[in-house]
Amino acid sequence: MVTTGQGVRRIAMWSGPRNLSTAMMRSWGNRADCTVVDEPLYAAYLTTTGLDHPGRDEVIASQPTDWRAVCAELTAGAVGTPLQYQKHMTHHLLPGIDRGALGGLQHAFLVRDPERVLTSYAKVREAPTLEDLGLPQQVELFERYGGPVVDAADVLRDPRATLGALCAVLDVAFDEAMLTWPAGPRETDGVWAPHWYAGVEASTGFGAESPGAGDSLPDHLQPLLERCRPCYDALAPYRLHA
Repeated sequence: MVTTGQGVRRIAMWSGPRNLSTAMMRSWGNRADCTVVDEPLYAAYLTTTGLDHPGRDEVIASQPTDWRAVCAELTAGAVGTPLQYQKHMTHHLLPGIDRGALGGLQHAFLVRDPERVLTSYAKVREAPTLEDLGLPQQVELFERYGGPVVDAADVLRDPRATLGALCAVLDVAFDEAMLTWPAGPRETDGVWAPHWYAGVEASTGFGAESPGAGDSLPDHLQPLLERCRPCYDALAPYRLHA
């Protein structure tokens, strides 16, 4: 059965990189009543910015590159399940994208202590920028649309309680299937999965904080951390408490 219009609950989860976003997509994708969409604005982002990411040509070939077409599909396209979970990277939300085109979605926000984000990100990119992290866009969307805020640390600490609280706010019944999933890739994964998803493909649940969580932030990223903190601090007071 294909459901359209008001019959679908379309949940847009906005996250920065290195923030449990793919594991969260696995969690929702393991529900029988939910389909997932993986970073639908990625091709539009690469086309507009000209950035050379791993698998760039494959990404651009795999998705529409016009954000208008993407947003139309996300807000009104046919869906085969009552729920649709959209995994979004906030840095993909470039200035030229009309935020009003996202009004038909139910927004939620996945945050993480920026020191942990930067420490992790520095392992794959030595000099990330504020634009790479998308934190200003995350705050902007929250201020415009509101929605539940979930901290990755809370998900790792108590997945059942935190996801239960998230589902309650979204008016969705919690499903135990969200807590574990089979290892391996998914057909719904973006074509960039071979470059980035090895850890998630090996996982079967949220588990504990990833190895290296106690590593120190490189000194040269301290100024960037100070720029990130106000964005995190603007959202952290609203995070759900199980």
